[in-house]
Amino acid sequence: MNILSTKIPLGNWVENFVNFLINNFGGPLDAFSNFIGAMINNIESLLAFSPAFVLIGIVALIAWKLKNYKLSIFVVLGLGLVWNLQMWDPLVTTLASIITSVVVALVIGIPIGILKAHNKIIDYITRPILDFMQTIPPFVYLIPALMFFGLGNVSGVIATVVFAIAPPIRLTYLGIKQVDEELKEAGHAFGANWWQLLTKVELPGAMPSIMMGVNQCIMLALSMVVIAAMIGAGGLGKPVLRSLSVVDIGLGFEAGLGVVIIAMVLDRMFGRD
Repeated sequence: MNILSTKIPLGNWVENFVNFLINNFGGPLDAFSNFIGAMINNIESLLAFSPAFVLIGIVALIAWKLKNYKLSIFVVLGLGLVWNLQMWDPLVTTLASIITSVVVALVIGIPIGILKAHNKIIDYITRPILDFMQTIPPFVYLIPALMFFGLGNVSGVIATVVFAIAPPIRLTYLGIKQVDEELKEAGHAFGANWWQLLTKVELPGAMPSIMMGVNQCIMLALSMVVIAAMIGAGGLGKPVLRSLSVVDIGLGFEAGLGVVIIAMVLDRMFGRD
C-alpha cells in the first residue's frame, strides 16, 4: 500500500474544529462581531457626517500639524481628485475600515509587544506564531474570517486586524529591547516602580520604533481592506474587484488611484520624516 495514496483528512479535521467553535462559542463570536460592526458604522457615520470638502480640510490641517504645509497641499489636491472622480463614498468606507482595524490591532498588539519584551515565555510562544502569520499569503486570512463571521465589512476588518497586527507587536518589542540599560538602571536607582519605568523610560525610548509599527500597521491594513472586497467588504476594493470581473480599465484605474492617494497620505502623515 502506497502511503502517498492515503490522504490525511486534514480538511475534515479543520471543518470539525470550526463547527465545534461555532456551536460552542457562537455567543461570544456574535458579540464580538456586533461590537466590530457597530464600531465600523459609527466611524463611517462620523466621517460621512460632514461634507467632503470639510473632511478634506480637517485632514489637511492634521497633516499640516503633524508634518508640514507641503503635505497639507498634497492632501487637498489628492483627496479633492478622489472626490471629483466620484470615489468619495468608497473612500469613506475604506477609511472607516482602516481606522477600525488599526485601532483594534494597536490596542491588542502594543500590550502584547510590551509583555513579549518583559516575559521570555510569551516571547518564545509568540515568535513562531508571528513568523507563521507573516509568511501566510493575505488571501488565506479571508477564509477563517468568512467561516466565522460571514460576508461583509466585519469579516474584512477582522481579517485585516489579524493580518496587520504583527508589526506593532514586533516593533514594540524591538523598541523596548533597544532602550539603553543604563536608563533603566537610573530609573531603578531613583525608586521608579515597574509602571513608572515603563511609561517614563521604556515607552518614550521605544516611541520611534512603535511609530514605525503604527505606520506599517496602517499600510498593511490598507492593502488588506482592498483585498477584503472578495468577501463582501465595501470601500475602494469593491470597484477594483468589479473592474477586474468586467475588464473595466477606466473604473479600475480610478479606484486604484484612490487607493494610491490614500496610501500616500497615510504613509506621509504617520511615517518618519
